[in-house]
Amino acid sequence: MKVVIHGSELSAATAAAALSWVGHDVCWQPLDRHWSELKDSDWLIREPSVLQHLTEAMEAGHLTLERNSEADGPEIDVLWLALSPTQRDDASRLVEENASRLADGAIIVNNATFPVGDTERLESLLEGQNVTSVALPDTLEEGRAWETFTRARSWLLGCDDDHAERQVRELMRAFNRRHEVFKRMPRRAAELTKLAINGMLATRISYMNEMAGLADTLGVDVEYVRQGMGADQRIGYEYLYPGCGFGGPNFSRDLVGLVDVQSASGRHSELLDQVLEINEHKKETLFRKLWAHYQGRLEGRTVAIWGAAFKPGTARIDHAPVLTLLRALWAQGVHVRLHDPAALPAVRAVVGDHPLLSLHQDDPLDACHGADALMLVTEWKAYWNPDWMALKRQLKGALVLDGRNIYDPQYVAAQGFHYRGIGRRADPAT
Repeated sequence: MKVVIHGSELSAATAAAALSWVGHDVCWQPLDRHWSELKDSDWLIREPSVLQHLTEAMEAGHLTLERNSEADGPEIDVLWLALSPTQRDDASRLVEENASRLADGAIIVNNATFPVGDTERLESLLEGQNVTSVALPDTLEEGRAWETFTRARSWLLGCDDDHAERQVRELMRAFNRRHEVFKRMPRRAAELTKLAINGMLATRISYMNEMAGLADTLGVDVEYVRQGMGADQRIGYEYLYPGCGFGGPNFSRDLVGLVDVQSASGRHSELLDQVLEINEHKKETLFRKLWAHYQGRLEGRTVAIWGAAFKPGTARIDHAPVLTLLRALWAQGVHVRLHDPAALPAVRAVVGDHPLLSLHQDDPLDACHGADALMLVTEWKAYWNPDWMALKRQLKGALVLDGRNIYDPQYVAAQGFHYRGIGRRADPAT
């Protein structure tokens, strides 16, 4: 099939790489960005399989990159829109610009997270043409984009037309062999389901964080609570890990988008408001533990932070807990020594050259030199098994604040540290 993909985000790059890999004739048109700029993007470099397949497809001639639509180009079978939620107007423009090239029976694939009803609206722009729009919401996981596209557990297919469903199935046939991955439903239902899924996952995280706070107050190790809850088959273990708050461009945007859908429909969700409030409050929890340990005397102290990315495997810091944490620490005059293997350019782009910040990308232990405490914010694998004796020699203070509960409290305490996690401590009775 002749496929034209619009977008400059990871979802567009992954679709371009995967669809050209299986033999489709793909033209990827990034919005206002050159390939020379895209290929050096941190978010793409962190997805080595995607970058590798993009390069191979271009060399083989299955993938071309263009800056603008060609009004007199070959007919298009599939117009794939992988845009950010802020590019809704661009989606309308691109549909209209490509209208003359859309083949009879072509489909528009809305892979973006726009307001509920936008997939239908895009089709209405082509009144009189035999073109159908379908919703195929983006479900990629950053750091695992290639795997989650080519070996998806499921795709939400919002489709009101049997012909369009057949076209999508043919387009994605190579990725639908192990088991049936398509969950067909009406277009609006698919758009809302995408938001509802992330709303549910966010609710589980925030609920578990509330339990962690209660466990801390009662002197209970929340790990027992988590394991007991997860063992109940009605609940399970997924997204049941307490931590110092969630972030990310898609997760956070979808939750806010769901709130907006509620408001636009004349409904108000106190539950979603609470989920958002709990999450923002949790982003400050490591700061509050530091404050309590030093009884508010923080000015002039130094804190080492391990991890800035909103999750391991990505260079993105959109809505990441580290941003809230940095603001709180700097307001108290605390110098921060920050280590992250991938996200430091993004940090520098957001906060600039702050006088109370030093960045470290090589050895995580270097960031701990002379620090009064270590805060673990992102659970990169490089942080899971540090040399505890070397760490103790680097730190001036022996306080470890574990924002992801990746360490064994008793083991860390036995190494001579004062440990505090999220609902966990070395001695649950204290």
